[in-house]
Amino acid sequence: MPKLLDEIVASHGQEVAVADEFGQTTWLELDERTRRLINALKDASIGPGDTIVMMIGNRRECFEIFQAAAHLGVTYVPVNWHWVADELAYVIADADAKAVFAGHRFVNIAEEALRDERSRQVQLSLIIGGPPVGPLDDYEEFLTSGSTTDLPEDQQILGGPMFYTSGTTGRPKGVRGALSGGEEIPTEVMQLIAGSMGAYVPAGGRSLLVGPVYHSAQWAFTFMPMINGSSVVMRHKFDASETIRLIDEEDITNVHLVPTQFKRMLDVEKNIKENFDGSTLQSVWHGAAPCPPPWKKAMLEWFGPKVHEYYGSTEGAFISNILAEDWIKKGGSVGKPVETVEVIIIDDSGERIERPNEPGVLYFRNLLGMGFEYHKAPEKTAAAHLEPGVFTTGDIGYLDEDGYLWLSDRKIDMIISGGVNIYPAEIEAVIAEHEGVADVSVIGVPNEEFGEEVKAIVECSDVFLENADFLKELLQLCTKKLAGYKRPRSIDFVDELPRTGTGKILKRKLREPYWEGYERSI
Repeated sequence: MPKLLDEIVASHGQEVAVADEFGQTTWLELDERTRRLINALKDASIGPGDTIVMMIGNRRECFEIFQAAAHLGVTYVPVNWHWVADELAYVIADADAKAVFAGHRFVNIAEEALRDERSRQVQLSLIIGGPPVGPLDDYEEFLTSGSTTDLPEDQQILGGPMFYTSGTTGRPKGVRGALSGGEEIPTEVMQLIAGSMGAYVPAGGRSLLVGPVYHSAQWAFTFMPMINGSSVVMRHKFDASETIRLIDEEDITNVHLVPTQFKRMLDVEKNIKENFDGSTLQSVWHGAAPCPPPWKKAMLEWFGPKVHEYYGSTEGAFISNILAEDWIKKGGSVGKPVETVEVIIIDDSGERIERPNEPGVLYFRNLLGMGFEYHKAPEKTAAAHLEPGVFTTGDIGYLDEDGYLWLSDRKIDMIISGGVNIYPAEIEAVIAEHEGVADVSVIGVPNEEFGEEVKAIVECSDVFLENADFLKELLQLCTKKLAGYKRPRSIDFVDELPRTGTGKILKRKLREPYWEGYERSI
């Protein structure tokens, strides 16, 4: 049986390993399905060093694919399912994907992307939860074609995820880390790293997944605990009332949420909140976006001292964390750095800042030597590093006299909407395609529910007028080229965008009138 499952299957084989809206899978069934999938992929000539792309949704099958890829040495790319076909085709090509797995909800997007010339290297495409369509064959039929024989004992190639993250220049890039796969690393390494998740999630518990598993944090808070024997209960879409109910009904021990989900849970009907027990719940972790202090305080009053926060990134994983008790004393801090991370603060002249409470650009060194690189983007990898092994998130902050990390500014161009990072460069590149656009800048403006929303500010070419027809054309272009969460909610027109003497757009000046009267949190 697969090494990451053998001890769990031996002791808990008949218990539920994963459950979704469509049913449940026991550990014993997960073990068998993982073995079949491993061998079916091998029979399809997909093995160590190869890459697969997944646009599936939160389904049980995700976790058997994660398990199979880990044991087979395959890199998997969980794709944002809000993307349009153009975005999916780009990632299929950029990742050199040999196989594409599509959930039934996204079959039309996957089918269109697979017919794109950029997807010509794909040799296997499968649909999960629906009948075969076009180039997509049936996943269940493919899986059952695989034998249940074990992998060779000398298998030493680890497989893992490569998450695509948007950046400050154009298209998203894959983040290839220590666990991404294709190297001579045994699966025991993943077990060791998963063991460190014990600081966040109790081993052998029950994780609730109500955020997209294509997000690196949602993956980390479900798949890594699974290696420690934790089962996973998931829903494809978040519903506040259902989430509250599931915590009690499914004996959930841990869940990862973002602040927008906090707010929706706090706003449920009074009787739902009053009937909530929550006695099995041991930890609620949040990150990915700043949390307004009133929301955090309200959650702590309701759930008790179980609501904890972390700071991290797809590139650097967990950097710091702050437990509920500490947050009450150090509200606003993102906590103390984890033991495996060294924080380095650099001033404007490039020198290290050793004094407390003095902000600078934050750099981090993973003391275990676990680094990352951007797939096919050495220049971007170099730009993110001060020196080998020392990287930056682009944030500005400081350490106080007690060793707590505080953020005083962030990647200045990044928009965080509902916990999702949105980088303007990709949106600006799409809008700039229109001949009527002389100049464009995309910024984040206030949104009561999501924190921020996307706004485009456009300078028209001489022959175009800022009228309703032109606005409609720009919005249609964004609809065709960009996922819904990236599309501008509004477009404003200006005679001229403000720029510095060197030609850089003054985004802070553009943002000021929209944020007047608001207290921005970091």
